[in-house]
Amino acid sequence: MNDTANSFKPIRARVFISGKVQGVGYRYSTVTQARHLGINGWVRNLPDGRVEAVFEGDRARVEQMINWCDPGPLSARVRDVETTYEQATGLQGFETRYQTH
Repeated sequence: MNDTANSFKPIRARVFISGKVQGVGYRYSTVTQARHLGINGWVRNLPDGRVEAVFEGDRARVEQMINWCDPGPLSARVRDVETTYEQATGLQGFETRYQTH
């Protein structure tokens, strides 16, 4: 019974994607894919050229989203995907966030 309960417990993954991932529609494609999978969270460009994303949802869908990050959209050239897991915070929806300077 605990295994069933744990499969529905939301997880949270913070993902940093590096390579040619800015200026190639990576954020837009991430939003589209996350919404398709029913993932909550956000995505943004970082000043160092990476893309950062947070995914929340059931384990299987979050893992599917992480797997999508490499390769990402066709125009991207992903070099690395770094993932850390955190406590889910109950995010709702999926959006693009923008850096404030």
